[in-house]
Amino acid sequence: MNIDTLRNEWEELSREYTELETCNRRYIELLEQLHSHQQKCFNEIKHQRYRMNQITASLRQFKGPFDPEEKEKVDDLQRMTLKRKAQLHEIEQSLPAKSGRYLQIILGDVNVSILNRNDKVRYKDDYEKFKLILNVIGLIMAFFNLIFNYRALELTFIFLLVWYYCTLTIRESILKVNGSRIKGWWRAHHFISTVAAGVLLVWPQGEHWQLFRLQFMYFNVYISIVQYLQFGYQKGLLYRLKALGERHNMDITIEGFHSWMWRGLSFLLPFLFIGYAFQAYNAWTLYKLAYNPPDAPWHVSVMCGLFLLLFVGNMTTALLVVPEKIRERAKERYRLLSMGKSMKLRKEMKNSASDLDISSSTNVVPEPEKKEN
Repeated sequence: MNIDTLRNEWEELSREYTELETCNRRYIELLEQLHSHQQKCFNEIKHQRYRMNQITASLRQFKGPFDPEEKEKVDDLQRMTLKRKAQLHEIEQSLPAKSGRYLQIILGDVNVSILNRNDKVRYKDDYEKFKLILNVIGLIMAFFNLIFNYRALELTFIFLLVWYYCTLTIRESILKVNGSRIKGWWRAHHFISTVAAGVLLVWPQGEHWQLFRLQFMYFNVYISIVQYLQFGYQKGLLYRLKALGERHNMDITIEGFHSWMWRGLSFLLPFLFIGYAFQAYNAWTLYKLAYNPPDAPWHVSVMCGLFLLLFVGNMTTALLVVPEKIRERAKERYRLLSMGKSMKLRKEMKNSASDLDISSSTNVVPEPEKKEN
């Protein structure tokens, strides 16, 4: 290869670089336009909400009684207001959202919004894989801690719990910014678990820890097995519900009972309640250890309170959801029974009507004419 050939290749590369510069300038222009359109959308959403609040406040000033025509207009305005709020919410899902206080403390003022829908779903799936893989690793390490009583192995496992729950809270906060509907207790559950894992990490090895250690490892083995079964069940159920259009694409699996999990959950409910009872048993054991043996470190009392808090939160959530779902299933069963009875009645009426038509047609058949001789 001579110098002229290299020169020609460099000139070709320079032409390609010119195209790259043009593409980059266009990209920067589009980014500036994107930012401008985003700000315009935010301002318009704010304007829409301000005007709707004015209209709603004016509607409250109307005193009844209304004539039928005015009442219909008022109801129509209220329906349109609710619809517009839902429409604005959908528009906001396509715009970058502000990070919560927790993310601002951990990550700083960084935009963590994912604007592409496919990227949002991909990030959510990566979150699910992260939970499943760490759950299996935690199960293996807890099992080894049952066999071997080594302090280094214990600290490695507890540090894994601290890192897992810290990472989980950050990932869930990012998912929340991007439209995931994880709420209330389930996020609080992971924050409490992070604090509990931190307390366990600094709990000094001693008589109190050794008395609680084996029970704690059995608890982790049991919880890991239940979570593995639950993740598999919830993932399949969420896939079916999303395919039917009944769930949001950013909904995630959780370590507990939620309303959408009711379908086919009867085989998992006893395991969940046993896990909750295990948390209460841990709290009771730690409560006794706080007084006997004497001179218990502060970690014992704190862990007792945290396990009790987890038990109360999990049981309260489950007891609020389960009766509601039982009532809904009872209503659905009665509705199906009434539908079945009405269908059976209609079928009987149809059959009786058919029999009546047949007998009537038999009676009206003309007799054959007699031949005249």
